[in-house]
Order: sequence, then C-alpha cells, then structure tokens
Amino acid sequence: MSSNIQQSLVMTRANIFSLPRRVSISLSMVLSIALVVCVLTGFLAMAKGFETALQSAGSPSVAVVLGGGTNQETGSDVPASVIRTMEATTGDIGVARDASGALVSSREIVVTVDVKPDGSDAGRTVALRGMDPAGASMRDSVSISQGRLLAPGTREIVVGDRLAQEFGFQIGDTVRLGTLYWTVVGHFSSQGSAFESEIWADLDSIRSAFDRQGQVQSLRLRLTNPGDLSALQGQLATITTTPLLAVSEADLYAAQSGRTASLIRAFGWPLALLMAIGATAGALNTMMNSVSDRTVEIATVRALGFSRLSAFIGTWVEAILLASVGVICGLAVSWLAFNGWQASTVGANNARMAFQLAVTADVMLIAGLLGLAVGLVGGALPAIAATRLPLATALRSRG
Repeated sequence: MSSNIQQSLVMTRANIFSLPRRVSISLSMVLSIALVVCVLTGFLAMAKGFETALQSAGSPSVAVVLGGGTNQETGSDVPASVIRTMEATTGDIGVARDASGALVSSREIVVTVDVKPDGSDAGRTVALRGMDPAGASMRDSVSISQGRLLAPGTREIVVGDRLAQEFGFQIGDTVRLGTLYWTVVGHFSSQGSAFESEIWADLDSIRSAFDRQGQVQSLRLRLTNPGDLSALQGQLATITTTPLLAVSEADLYAAQSGRTASLIRAFGWPLALLMAIGATAGALNTMMNSVSDRTVEIATVRALGFSRLSAFIGTWVEAILLASVGVICGLAVSWLAFNGWQASTVGANNARMAFQLAVTADVMLIAGLLGLAVGLVGGALPAIAATRLPLATALRSRG
C-alpha cells in the first residue's frame, strides 16, 4: 500500500511539473469549467437574491387577511362588514389592540401604475400601495431614510430606496401616477426587501384616484404573538360566509418567492447542465491529449515497475487539479461580477420588483461541485487510458 502511495505521489508530481508544456490545452479545460461555474452561479444567485428580497419582507408577527378565495393580494377583496365585525369583537382573537382598544391594523389596496425612469421612453410597471396610517409602522425593519411619512388624506407618496434610485425620484418631485400628480415627500429603507420596490400612499387617496371606492384587498393585523394566527383563522370562519384566508406575512411572501425562484432555476439548470456536458467533452479531449503527449513517459515508468493504480491516480489528479483551478476562477469572477448586482423582474402583485443578486456560500458550493464533477468525469477515461499504455507500442508511436 505504501509503495502505491509513493508511486502515485511521484506520478502526480511529474504530471503537475509538466503542465507548462501543455499550457494551451490545460487553459482550455480551465476556462470551459470556469464558464460553466459562472453561468450556474449567475442563475442561482438571481434566484437566491429574489427569494431573499421577498422573504425578508415578511414578518411572522403580522397576519394578512385575504378574501375571495385567493392567496394573493391581486384579486382579493375583504368586505367592509368583516372589518367592522372584527373591530366590534370583544373576545380575544389573537390580534393586538392599541391604547384606545382599536385593532392594530392597516387596510390596504395595490394598483399597478406605469412610471418612466429618467431618460427612458418606455414605462415600467410598479406597485402603488394605498394603506392606513398604521401601515408603515406594521412593516418590521422599515425606516424613513429621507424626508418624512405621508400625511393622511393627501396626494403624497413615499418611495422605496431601490425604486427611488432606479427612477431618480427626489424629495419634492411631482410624479404622475394614473391620471393625477403626486408629490414625493420621503424615501424609506427596508434593508433591501421587496418593500423597497413599492410606492406608498394614503388608502382613501388611492381609492379615489383609481375609482376603487370602498375596496380593500388585504387587511394587515398585528398578532399578539405568532402562535395566535390559528385563533384569528377560527374567528374569521365564524363571522362571515365569504371565504377568507389569514396567513402570516412571512408565509405569504415566502410562497410568492418560491414560484418565481423555481422558474429562474428551471431556466438556469438545463442551460448549465448542457454547458457542463460540453465542458466534460472538452475536459475529456484535453486529458486525452495530455496522455497522448506523455505516452513514452507513462509507458516507461510502467516498465520500471510503477503500478496501473499510480498511473491512473496521477492522471486523474491532474484533471481534478485543472478542474479546481477552473472552479476557483469561475467562483471568483462570479462573486466579483454578480454579488450585489442590481436586477429586476415581475414580483408580487404583477409589478416590477428590484433585488440584488446574492452569491452566497450555498450557491458557490453547488456551482463548485458541478465544476468539480466535470473534472472528475472528464478525467476518468483518460486516466484509465493511461494505465493501458505498453512500452513497445509507445516507442513505436514515437518512432
């Protein structure tokens, strides 16, 4: 066993020291694997960033009541009678109340509007959310980064930081949303969550401007504690025959993020795997050329008593080493190019949502393993071929 280990180390060192002689074909293998890693990392980072932006928006301490048998705000309708009944309920329904005894809640509605970024002729669809005065305070980790909150009953808006940066909204700007003009009075930050892709306004002002009088799409309620969601669900079932759904805000956004992230991965994985097949063929060709270039050396050491196992390991380790270099290069380039890169897609409520690509440790691990798998598979057959080189045939091929 020790003899095989020593022979394998000698073969591996000889192969590595001879790499400069085959630098061009070795680089082709490194670059092909690096490209596979970059492509897969890009798609996975996009899916991860999208999930992070949505999931970080939700809070388990906030319940969202939806009506009409839907699990999304779009298409939902919560009857005003339900809200009045809940306000009048004296028993414990798991919802926090303020000092005056009123439910800590926010009635909300979302409309999509087209907004043109600075210097662009094409409009982009964004979410304009109307909410009660308590709406902003019910969003965990939201803070005003510039300006102030909007005043109730006015055509004032506050804009998420990402949206403000993308569209160039400044404090005091007048923006046309729908048929009316609105004044930007503040920017808000939510630590990069999906909320930063929304515009917030007063509920009654939105309903009046977009002819949605009396409509409520969702009702947000502050739970006494996250475990009280079941009590709220039970209460809703007793006060109306209208189908109502109460979900935690965290679960609502997690479900929305899962669908789009799965779609992104559904495009990314087949493309990456197709490229991986091509890279495997390239690795196979590279290593076969490497073995062909060293037929005399390999056959000679075999004639000197080196085992087939040492020839196999020496060649296979060379392939794994080149694949590792490709993986490292691919991950480094991916992190520099993609991590924190701004992107946008259709998100919640069928509106544009901005997010940052996230090259996290698990994303790098998955992409790196695929790159190494290319080297392992692409180097296996040439390594086997290296064990079957007889000295006489090798010398005749050189003669």
